[in-house]
Amino acid sequence: MDLIIRRAALTTHVALRDEPVDIGIDGQRIVAVEPRLAATGREEIDAAGLLVAPPFVDAHFHMDATLSYGLPRVNASGTLLEGIALWGELKPHLTQEALIERALQYCDWAVARGLLAIRSHVDVCDARLLAVEALLEVKRRVAPYLDLQLVAFPQDGLLRSLGAFDNLKRAIEMGVDVVGGIPHFERTMADGAESVRLLCEFAAERGLRVDMHCDESDDPMSRHIETLAAQTHRLGLQGRVAGSHLTSMHSMDNYYVSKLLPLMREAGVAAIANPLINITLQGRSDTYPKRRGMTRVPEMLAAGIDVAFGHDCVMDPWYSLGSADMLEVAHMGLHVAQMTGVDAMRASFDAVTVNAAKILGLDGYGIAPGGYADCVLLDARDPIEAIRLRAARLAVVRRGAVVARTPAARATLSLEGRPAEVDFKLYR
Repeated sequence: MDLIIRRAALTTHVALRDEPVDIGIDGQRIVAVEPRLAATGREEIDAAGLLVAPPFVDAHFHMDATLSYGLPRVNASGTLLEGIALWGELKPHLTQEALIERALQYCDWAVARGLLAIRSHVDVCDARLLAVEALLEVKRRVAPYLDLQLVAFPQDGLLRSLGAFDNLKRAIEMGVDVVGGIPHFERTMADGAESVRLLCEFAAERGLRVDMHCDESDDPMSRHIETLAAQTHRLGLQGRVAGSHLTSMHSMDNYYVSKLLPLMREAGVAAIANPLINITLQGRSDTYPKRRGMTRVPEMLAAGIDVAFGHDCVMDPWYSLGSADMLEVAHMGLHVAQMTGVDAMRASFDAVTVNAAKILGLDGYGIAPGGYADCVLLDARDPIEAIRLRAARLAVVRRGAVVARTPAARATLSLEGRPAEVDFKLYR
C-alpha cells in the first residue's frame, strides 16, 4: 500500500477502551480500516493511539473578504451593518490580484490546520463579478489540496440591489456551485419572502443547492427561515437547503420555535451556526441582560435537524480575529450553546466535520474503505480532548499524500530545580 496509518483511534471510539485500527491507503482512496493490518506500506505513520479524524469542514465562510481587516478602516461599532457598509466602500477598490493573494494565503492556513473543505459565499452585487472570477481561479488552484465550494451571495439584497438577480445567474453560469440569499436585508418582510421564493425556484430549475443567510438579526419577528422551509417543501428541495446564522431564533418565543423546528425537520432544511461571529455581532444594541445571538443548536439537534458550525469571517470588516482553526469554532460553539454533556461535546466536533460534510454534499468523505484518503492526525485521544486542547494537527493527509505536519506540543518544566522536558501527553 502507498500509506498506512498504524494504531489510530477513530472519532467513533471511546478513549482507552476501543482497540486502535490501521488505515490502509492506496492511491487517493482508503482501502482498509482494521486492527493490525497485515500489509506493509511504502510510507507508514504510527498514530500511537491518537485520534485520526476526517478533515475539518467549514460550512460557512466569506473568502472574498478574508484578511482585508482595516480596509478601508476598522469596524468601530463592531456591528453587522457597519461591516456591510465597510465592505460596500471597499468593493470598488478591489483587484483580482489582491483577492486571489489573500484567499490563497487563507487556504494555506486552512490546510495546515486540517481544514480541507470550505463553503465560501462570494458577493455578486458588483456587476463586474470581479470577486467571482477571483475565487473561481482560487478554486482551480487549490483543488489538489482543498475542496472549495462557492455560493452566489447577493450581499446587498436580491431585490434591493439593482441587477443582483441577473448577476447571480451569471455567477452560476460561470461555475459557482450554490444559490445564496439574504432575505432579512431586503427593504420589507414581503420582499424578503419574495426573494426566497425566486431563489428557491431558480435553484430547483437548475438542480442546485441553496444556502441563505437567514434572519441574521436580533429581531424575533425576522422569520424568513419559515418561508425557506415552506419553499423547500413545495419545490422538493429536501436535503439540499441550509439556513445560515438563524440568530433571530435566539430571541423568538418558545411557542413559535416549537412550531418552527418541526417545519424545518419536515423540509429537510439544515442549519449552519457561526459561533464566533454570531456572539460578536449580535446583541450590540442591548444593555443588560445582553443577548449573545447564536441560534438554538441543542434544540435543533434534538429535533433531528442537521447542524454545522462555520467560521464565517477571519480578519475582515466583521471580525478582527480568526485563524482557520475549526477546533476554535467548535470550542466556542460548545460553550455558547452550553453543550457540555459527553454526547453534546462530541456533537460539537461533528458540527465541524461529518455534519458539515453532509450539508455540503461532499463525495467520499469519512474514514472508511472506498472513501477518499483525507484525514487529520490530532495530538489528542478523542474528539472531546481535541476540542479542549485545540489539539495540534500532527499530520494532514489529502488524497493519500501528507500535505502538512506539526510537531507535538512540549513544555519545559522545572521540577525541584531540575529542568525537565515533558511531553504534554504524559499529563493528560
